[in-house]
Formats: sequence, C-alpha cells, structure tokens
Amino acid sequence: MQQQQLEVNPRGIPKAPFVENVEDHVSEQEPVEIVLKKFQEATAKYKFMEMNHLTRKRNLDAKIPEIRKTLEMVQFLESEANNGDDSKEIETMYELNDTLYATAKIKRTGKVCLWLGANVMLEYPVEEAAELLASKLSAALKTLKNTEEDLAYLRDQITTMEVNTARVYNWDVKQRRLARAKAEATDAAGLD
Repeated sequence: MQQQQLEVNPRGIPKAPFVENVEDHVSEQEPVEIVLKKFQEATAKYKFMEMNHLTRKRNLDAKIPEIRKTLEMVQFLESEANNGDDSKEIETMYELNDTLYATAKIKRTGKVCLWLGANVMLEYPVEEAAELLASKLSAALKTLKNTEEDLAYLRDQITTMEVNTARVYNWDVKQRRLARAKAEATDAAGLD
C-alpha cells in the first residue's frame, strides 16, 4: 500500500482508503496475501472500534433517561420551593424498584443529594443541582450524538475495507486464471 496522509473524522478515526486500481497496492514487495492480510487487520480494527462505540452508546442510552428523570425531579423540587411556604411538606411517590413505588413526605430544605457514582453522594442547593444535571445531560447528549456519528462512519469504513478485500481477492483470482490460461496455451503450443 502506498504511504499517504490519512484523512480522519473529527474524533480521529482514520478513513479507509478505497482501492480503485489493485495494481497500485500489489507489488513484488507486497504480494496479494500480504495486502489481503493488511486489509483484514484494518477491518478487524474498525470492527473493534465499532464494538467499543456500541457499548458506549448502550451505556449512554441507559444513562440519559436517568439523568432526565433526576433533572425533572430536581426542577420539581425547585418549583415547589419557589411556590409555597417552607413549613409545608411535599407528598410524592418515589421509585423503590422498576415496578414498586412508595409514598414519601419531603420537608423543604432547599437542598438535594445527588449520586455522583463510585458510591459518592453530595448535597447541593437545589438550583446548583439543577445546573449540574442540565450540564451533565447536555454533555451526555453531545457524546451520544458523536458516538452515533462515529458508528455510521465506522460502518462506512468497514464496508470500504470489505469491498477493498473483495476487489483484491477477485483481482488475484483473475490473475491466476490468466496465468493458468497462458501456461496452458504455452503447453499446447509446445506440443504442436
């Protein structure tokens, strides 16, 4: 393969070169087997990246609804804190499990505790918690958008590499047939 500056997408994933002329990629120094092996390795790398991005997308798809739900609850607490007197309690239902809810009475404190992950919980003023969750949601949505773009890009690169592999393989089959036909013609001419 010829050495050239590879194009990359905005997050650094290299673009797969398209093989228009197989002879440009196959030579004495790099026979068909070596070129095919390189193409298969590149395809495997793209598929590995695709699997990592699919895992990231799955995690984000699970995380974003949780952030949204938490943000809605904090905004509800914020609106309740601004609407009523501080002595009145808020009665609400909270989720114990996916299908199990319980009733709770919440005193208005103007503060909320958020799980940050890694067994860490911090207390925030309600307004600050809403800002934090909004920024986390925005970042997660941006990451999801980038991940989906990368997945589409990776699928295109995988397809390009599979087409390249097929083109080189088919070229090799054609060259072998031509060589065999030439050898048969030479043998036939030698017998006459």
